[in-house]
Amino acid sequence: MSPLRMLLERRRSVVIMGVLNRTPDSFSDGGRFADEDTALAQIDAMLSEGADMIDIGAESTRPGAQPVPDDEQIARIGGSVRGAVRRGAVVSIDTTSPVVAARALDDGAAVVNTISLDGAAELGALCARRGASLVLMHSRGPMSAMAGFSAYPDDAYGDVVADVAREWSSAAERALEAGLPRSELVLDPGLGFAKNARQSLELCARLDELCALGFPVLVGPSRKSFLARAAAAEAAERGDGAGAALAPPSERLGATVAAALACAARGAAAVRVHDVRPVRQALDVMRAIDRVTDRVTDRVNDRANDRAGPRERRGAGAPLTQGARGDG
Repeated sequence: MSPLRMLLERRRSVVIMGVLNRTPDSFSDGGRFADEDTALAQIDAMLSEGADMIDIGAESTRPGAQPVPDDEQIARIGGSVRGAVRRGAVVSIDTTSPVVAARALDDGAAVVNTISLDGAAELGALCARRGASLVLMHSRGPMSAMAGFSAYPDDAYGDVVADVAREWSSAAERALEAGLPRSELVLDPGLGFAKNARQSLELCARLDELCALGFPVLVGPSRKSFLARAAAAEAAERGDGAGAALAPPSERLGATVAAALACAARGAAAVRVHDVRPVRQALDVMRAIDRVTDRVTDRVNDRANDRAGPRERRGAGAPLTQGARGDG
């Protein structure tokens, strides 16, 4: 069984994937962890805060980002994959490149996390050969122009979920036909990737429908602009002028936690986040509340059954009593 499969099957809570960007230009933390020592320190911090796995990437996926050559991605990643593996982490490599993915798998990564459906067959075959898992994210078009691909055939009816499910399933089939075991494939709906704010919110709201496809679902809402737009719209509706301004990525923690909880409540198996500790705390409290709810529900049901038992016995005996009186 692969490391990711073990995490998903043995989890007591939602799996947290901590983000490590080895990039100079990521939308929220570009350049912070480009240095090797700083990157390893961040890995240590995320693991200590409750991350179950570490996702390492060297190519920005911000809107308008340009592709990064394979050799440059490999140079940026440096020894961070090996360092994370030495620390006992399950490591994911965030790339669309089979060359970069293969190098990371050589260094001990267990998961390939791709933001493009186009490489599903090639990356599926690679993961199959290497015994790795594949996180396949729904997106459309190149990063440099992805915003222009957010029109969905059914969108006028508010059913972006059906289109995402259909397009993702087609790519998933290519990965499976290439030899990837079904148990090693994870669905990511691609929040914010070729989706506007309303579409991303709808994917969160109807995540249970994607879970019904039968694959573990990973979501990545962390610090994304659709959260800021949603919060600003709600603030404007209630007349909060200050809150109606779009928050920068560094001020979207509360929104990220809210989205993570909403998706977890709808069946998400994993969340990809920059801020591990607050999301872990929120998920732990959510789980504690759910456990109390389950215990209370069981207790109420037990009491109801205890009360129903004597009534059922009396009800069963009534005709006999009435019959005896009538016979007399």
